Amino acid sequence: MAAAFDPAGLPFDSDAMLAGLRPWIECESPTYDVAAVDRMIALAAADLAAMGAQIEMIPGRDGCAGCVRARFGHAQAGQPGILIAGHMDTVHPIGTLDVLAFRRDGAVCYGPGIQDMKGGNYLALEAIRQLAAAGIATPLPVTVLFTSDEEIGTPSTRSLIETEARANKYVLVPEPARRDGGLVTGRYAIARYKLTAEGQPSHAGAYLAEGQSAIREMSRRIAQIEDMTTDDCTFSVGVIRGGQWVNCVSSLCEAEALSMAKRQEDLDDGVRRMLDLTDTDGPVRFRVERGVTRPVWPPDQSGTMALFETAKRIAGGLGFDVTSASQGGGSDGNFTGALGIPTLDGLGPRGAGLHTLLEHIVVDSLAERGRLMAGLLVALD
Repeated sequence: MAAAFDPAGLPFDSDAMLAGLRPWIECESPTYDVAAVDRMIALAAADLAAMGAQIEMIPGRDGCAGCVRARFGHAQAGQPGILIAGHMDTVHPIGTLDVLAFRRDGAVCYGPGIQDMKGGNYLALEAIRQLAAAGIATPLPVTVLFTSDEEIGTPSTRSLIETEARANKYVLVPEPARRDGGLVTGRYAIARYKLTAEGQPSHAGAYLAEGQSAIREMSRRIAQIEDMTTDDCTFSVGVIRGGQWVNCVSSLCEAEALSMAKRQEDLDDGVRRMLDLTDTDGPVRFRVERGVTRPVWPPDQSGTMALFETAKRIAGGLGFDVTSASQGGGSDGNFTGALGIPTLDGLGPRGAGLHTLLEHIVVDSLAERGRLMAGLLVALD
């Protein structure tokens, strides 16, 4: 680790940061709207370019939007350094601003994606700006990678993230802080599934008994799946689509499910149990197909914990304490941590309500976490 540096002297201003963040929040970017996410990526790229970064726009694939990779000039350019990894897609559909407008209410500020994770991405850039303005060089080169599909499991950018992570010594992930303001030093494993029920159609008014409802079968299966939840592995169904006409017995119903476990072996067992639910022999056929998976990022890896201890020391010097824990709710830190690369997650702002219409951040935490990020960028060597 590099020589001591006190980021408290840098003139971070949460109000000014919030003003800079506002255009990002008002650029809605739900994952499935490729054009919207591309607009957000372009907006971030413009801000990065204005900071003097070398910008690389990476085209999207597999139906997802593109990404931006930014590298900052450094005497050791091309050598392993620090990767700041974040995503610019959100779960909030276009039009969410009509009901979750960018709005400050005293100590907090609301908006779609402000906590998960545009606020964290923005404060990471502010940390780099502050260091540059102060003429403070980081011991290691810094790369920023903003991706486009984390909220759907990172199906198109996982290989990009892993390749970039392998080229660096450390990964910093400004996902939201934990509820106590702590940092994340491990993540649970997550698997996604596509569920399909196929029934027999009939006229629901005239010949109801001749049909076999796919919706009814899916309803039965949802209860069965969610009842599989234990302390070791959880199961939930979050999306369901079925039927076209109320006077037709539905012949097709589709759903999406998710399972999560703290240990990889428990997730693997959960995946097996899910796949065993497939039944294509009866009058109503049911299939389970495995989707994208996030591996366990094991807690308490030595490199990650050394990274956390550095963050804890910096935070203490700034007048606050941080804890560490493994946490559910996957992030792209799953991939880098699973590779064994020292990774510190949860570096974003404090707040609550992520993925809901109450999503907000604590405004003062923008400067608080910005100073912490700046401290880490200078401390790591």
